[in-house]
Amino acid sequence: MKISAQGHDPAKIVSDLLIVPLFGGAKKPAAAAVDAALGGILSDVIAEDELEGKDGEAATLRTFGKLSSGKVALLGCGSKPFNAVAARRWGARAAAAARAARARKVVLLVPDVADPFITARALAEGLLLGDYRFLKYKDEDAKKHGDNAIQEVVLSVPTRKVSAFEKGIAAGERLSRATILARGLVNEPALEMTPGKLVEVAKAIAAAHPGRLSLQVFDKEALEKMGCGGILAVARGSDEAPYLVHMTYKPKKHVSGRGPGKSKKRLAVVGKGITFDSGGLSIKPSDFMEDMKIDMAGCAAMLAVMSELPELGPDVEVHGISGICENMPSGKAIRPGDVVRTMGGKTIEILNTDAEGRVTLADTLHYATTLKPDAIVDLATLTGACMVALGEEVAGLMTNRDKLGAKILAAADASGELMARLPLVEEYLHLVKSRVADLKNISGSRYGGAVTDGLFLREFVGSTPWVHVDMAGPAWAERESVPHQPLGATGFGVRTMLEFIEKF
Repeated sequence: MKISAQGHDPAKIVSDLLIVPLFGGAKKPAAAAVDAALGGILSDVIAEDELEGKDGEAATLRTFGKLSSGKVALLGCGSKPFNAVAARRWGARAAAAARAARARKVVLLVPDVADPFITARALAEGLLLGDYRFLKYKDEDAKKHGDNAIQEVVLSVPTRKVSAFEKGIAAGERLSRATILARGLVNEPALEMTPGKLVEVAKAIAAAHPGRLSLQVFDKEALEKMGCGGILAVARGSDEAPYLVHMTYKPKKHVSGRGPGKSKKRLAVVGKGITFDSGGLSIKPSDFMEDMKIDMAGCAAMLAVMSELPELGPDVEVHGISGICENMPSGKAIRPGDVVRTMGGKTIEILNTDAEGRVTLADTLHYATTLKPDAIVDLATLTGACMVALGEEVAGLMTNRDKLGAKILAAADASGELMARLPLVEEYLHLVKSRVADLKNISGSRYGGAVTDGLFLREFVGSTPWVHVDMAGPAWAERESVPHQPLGATGFGVRTMLEFIEKF
């Protein structure tokens, strides 16, 4: 889909479909000239059909040659203001309306806005993310989707704002491209997206940006030498070998290290990378296992973020890290009651093998601290408890630095990704202390599981500023409640992290 901005009269741009916004409570469309050219029929439709301009409300009609567009659609965008949230939703609704009308070229009449860059970025995200479908294994649907593909979208805007809109479109395309990459990785069946194949994806991303991205891959033998007992323990039950990947982005004008002429800041982004989680010997019921290919969504988000950094060009040295493995049951699998020693030397009593993500993160978070970053952010589909607390569409954020957490929350808000702060309650720390090891991997309490798991992870970052994002809910969409998030993987966290890195 090609997206551009033009300052021409929308009634004179040749297209298959012209989409006109209808604000909540409006009696007339936000396009008096278009309505006049059609003899006032848009106003008549609003009155006769009692359209209220609600989000997603739509009416499409033919123009019979009175406009340069074959059809025109009134598309509700809710009450003003037309901010980024509204623009993102409206863009996704517009993509759906265009597909329904089988329109190849579409013109969107964009309301005059105060911040054209932000609006254009959100519109581009809505169009591209709303149009995404994972149809790799549905041949007939894939053909139908391709046959009805939207080829071009023109944003009709005031001439004086075309340049700002074009810049916003480019930013939205970058963010959407990365998000779609993450979605595709998570949507793949675990049979296809094994640890080894995920490592191949990381290699391909690094190879596409020689000199800007570098990659280290630590295999099982290397993990044993490094003392990564957490990753190795979780991987024991699988026939798939475990890995730790470390991808590095360095600003074009700088080299690694500190001092004059060096990168101003260093950030580590850690992603949980369990390509399939059966629960291990503490095996999940089958219906709880069906979507467990999503347990590498944190790793997918990290890789997607790293893939866009060379083009984004932030003046920050960024390290993307993930421990990648499967959690499977077998005669070799880790057992409840076993104790493992992690890379940093701390020991963990394994009481439930289905609480495996935090065990692998124990190694990867410690590894991140050895790079002496200014901050660590980890992204993980960690707990069902977070979904109980915040629902399926909101991620939980925990941090040992209030200001750092506030910056991530601000980036999430700007990106339209829902995130809420959860406390790290010191009085709960005793719940993850073990009688036979330094820590245990479950608290044993029915309550506060997301918080106690955050406290568990904090034990492996030391004094390094750190943010933990538990995205177990919003990483996967069970229903299309958000227009730009179709069923399946959402690519959650990618846009938030890119927004955060740009301002870090």
